[in-house]
Amino acid sequence: MEAPHSPDLQGPPDVPPVDPTAGDPLSSETTAEQPTPRLNQTRTGIKPRALPDPQADLTDPSLYFNRELSHLQFNVRVLEQALDAAHPLLNRLMFLLIFSSNMDEFFEIRVAGLKNQVALGDDASGADGRSPRSVLAEISRIAHDQVARQYRILNEVLIPALEAHKLRFRRRDDWSDAQRAWVRDIVDAEIMPVVSPIGLDPSHPFPRLVNKSLNFIVELEGKDAFGREGGLAILPAPRSLPRVIALPAELCEEGFSEYVFLSSMIHAHAEEVFPGMTVHGCYQFRLTRNADFSVDPEEVSDLASALRGELLARRYGSGVRLEVASNCPDELARFLLAQFSLEEGDLYRVDGPVNLTRMMSVLGEVDRPELLYRPFTPGLPKPLGRKESLFAAIGAGDILLHHPFQAFSPVEELLREAARDADVLAIKQTLYRTGADSPIVNALVEAAGNGKEVTVVIELRARFDEADNLALASRLQEAGAIVIYGVMAYKTHAKMLHIVRRERGKLRHYAHLGTGNYHSRTARLYTDYSLLTARPGLCEDVHRVFQQLSGMGQTRRIETLLHAPFTLHERLVAMIEREAEHARRGRPAHLIVKCNSLTEPRLIQALYRASRAGVTCDLIIRGMCCLRPGIPGISETIRVRSIIGRFLEHTRVFHFHNDGKPETWCSSADFMARNMFHRVEIGFPLLEKKLAARVRKDLETYLVDNCQSWLLQPDGSYLKQQPGDEAPISAQETLLYAYATRA
Repeated sequence: MEAPHSPDLQGPPDVPPVDPTAGDPLSSETTAEQPTPRLNQTRTGIKPRALPDPQADLTDPSLYFNRELSHLQFNVRVLEQALDAAHPLLNRLMFLLIFSSNMDEFFEIRVAGLKNQVALGDDASGADGRSPRSVLAEISRIAHDQVARQYRILNEVLIPALEAHKLRFRRRDDWSDAQRAWVRDIVDAEIMPVVSPIGLDPSHPFPRLVNKSLNFIVELEGKDAFGREGGLAILPAPRSLPRVIALPAELCEEGFSEYVFLSSMIHAHAEEVFPGMTVHGCYQFRLTRNADFSVDPEEVSDLASALRGELLARRYGSGVRLEVASNCPDELARFLLAQFSLEEGDLYRVDGPVNLTRMMSVLGEVDRPELLYRPFTPGLPKPLGRKESLFAAIGAGDILLHHPFQAFSPVEELLREAARDADVLAIKQTLYRTGADSPIVNALVEAAGNGKEVTVVIELRARFDEADNLALASRLQEAGAIVIYGVMAYKTHAKMLHIVRRERGKLRHYAHLGTGNYHSRTARLYTDYSLLTARPGLCEDVHRVFQQLSGMGQTRRIETLLHAPFTLHERLVAMIEREAEHARRGRPAHLIVKCNSLTEPRLIQALYRASRAGVTCDLIIRGMCCLRPGIPGISETIRVRSIIGRFLEHTRVFHFHNDGKPETWCSSADFMARNMFHRVEIGFPLLEKKLAARVRKDLETYLVDNCQSWLLQPDGSYLKQQPGDEAPISAQETLLYAYATRA
C-alpha cells in the first residue's frame, strides 16, 4: 500500500487511458510516464500524529485510531483489489462493486449515526477523542476522493480491459441502428407500461423516494395536456426491471457479449415519457437514507411486530448522501440537496451509473470461466470419509472444518441425519443469518414434522436480514418448532447447534460450534471454523446456554465455554495479562488474535500492557483496528495485518503460548464492545491437541502472507506486502491447496 508518511487516501489526480492491447493493463509495475491508480502509491486518510510518550497513560486519545475512519480504510483496501493483477478480471470487477455495496452500508449506518449525533448536539467521542463533526468532515474528504477514483478505475482500467476480452458495456451514443431499434422495442414493451413520471408543482410536491432507488430529474419546456407550463419532473426507474440488460447475440459484435444500462435506455427515451414537451436535461440521481433503527425494549411487547414496522420505516429514513450524474447542472444538484435537507459535502458526482452494485448481476450471467477464479471442490477431513453415520464419526473424536476450503455440507448433513434418526429426541439451534430456502432450515422443518423437539433461537435484528428472519420464524413456527427471539437487549450472535440422541439406553449430546453463520452461500465465500463435538463438557455448556436463552433466572456455571456478556471479556483480558506475566518472568510469550475488528478500549489497553511487558503480539484484523502498533515503549512488539483476498476473512481465533502450555480458542465474537457486552457470544477451546496445532499452523500461514497482506503502520496507513526476493505466499491459496480438491 502507501508509504507510512503519506497523509491521506486520495488517488493520483489523473489516471491515464489504458491501452488494452499493450499487455496487462492492471500491472502493478509503474513508471513515471505511465502511473496507474494503485492504492500503495496514494496517501492514507489518517493524519500523521507525533508518537506518544512511552510513559503515556494508556487511555491517551493519541493511542487510538478512529473507528469510522478505520472502517473506511478497510473499504478502500477492498477497492484496491480491483487493480490487483493477481485476481482474474471479473473478480476485479466484483471487488469494485463490493466497494460500492460496502460504501452504501457505511453511509446508511456509520455516517447516519454520526449525523444523528451532530443533529442532537452530542459531542461524545470515542477513545480517539475526535468529535463526530470532525470525523464526518474527514469521511467526506476521503470518500469523495475514493468514489471518484472508483469510477476512474471502472472507466479507464476495467472497462477497457473487459472490452479487450470481448465484454462490452454499450453507452447510448455508441448504439448501432439495430441496437437502437431493439432498445426502443424494450422501452415500449417493458418500461413505458410501468414508468410513473411525477411533475413538480404545488399539487405535486417532491415525492418520497425509496432508499437507494434509481431516479431521474428532468428539465422540461412547453405545456402539458392541462396547459401547465413545464418545469421539473422526477422520473423513478421501475424497481422491477434489471439495471443492466444483455443485448441479443445477433446484435452484438461477433464474439462479444454486450450490455446496456437501464439508465441509458430511459435517458434515451425520456421525451416519450413527456409527449408534446421538450426535455432539456435528464440526470440520474440516487439518495442514500439512514437505514439503521433500534427497538426500545421498554416500549415493545412484540419484537416481531415492532420490527415489521421498522422495516417499512427504513426505506424512508433521513437522507445521508446524494449521488448525481457528473453532468448534472449545479442548480439542479442544489435543488435536490435542499429537498433532502443535505449539504454540499453530502453530494457525490459520479461518472457512470449511480448504483454500481447492480452490475453484480452480470457476473452471474457471463459464461467466461477463464476470467474468474477456478472452481474447487471443498475437502473433507478423513474421519468423515470413514464413517457411514456422522454421529459415529463425531462420537469417535472432535472434527474441525475450515470453510470454504473444507465443506460446510457436513453441518447440513448432520441436521438432516438428526431430522430422520428415530433416536434423536431434541435439536436446538441459533440462527443469525441464513438463506431464505436454507438446507439448515429445511432440516429443522423436517425434524419438527417428524416429532422432534425443535427449538430455534432466531436473532430477528441481524442487520439487513430482518425480513428474511421474520419469514424463517413464521415457517418454523408453522412446522411446529419452538421459536425464540433471544434476549431483548442482547443480540444472539453465538453460533451453536445442540442435538440430544438416545444411545444404548442413555442420552448422548452432540454439538456444532462455529465462528460463522449457518448460511450455505457465505460458507463458500467466508473463512470460518466449525467444530463438531460430542465432548460432554462442551455439550453440557452449550445446553446450559440454550436454557439461559429460552428460560429465565440465573445461569448455572458454565465450565468450558467463554460466554458473553458474562465471562468472555474478562477471561480474554486475563489470558492477555497471563501472557504478559510470563514475559515479565523472562519466559517466551506470544499471542495471536485473528478477528474482523479490534475496537474495544480495555482489550486494546491489555494488549498495550502485554507489549510493554515484551509479549510478541501478532494481530490479524481484517477490518477496523483502533489499536496503534509500533509505538516505542507502548506497542513496539505488536504487529497488525489485514488479509484481503478471494475469500472474506471471518474466522475469530485467539491463540496464547502460555509458557509452553498453549491454548487456542475459536469464537463468534470480535474484539468490539458490542460483542463483549451487548451480545450473546461464545468462545470455545480446541481441546484436541492435533486440531489446535492445525489451527496454529493456519495462523502462521497468515503471518507469512506476502501477497494479500497489509501491515498497519504507526501513523494509521496500511502498507501492502510484496514478495520481493522471497517466494510469493498467499495464505488463502496455501490453505486452498492444503484442504480442498481443485475441480
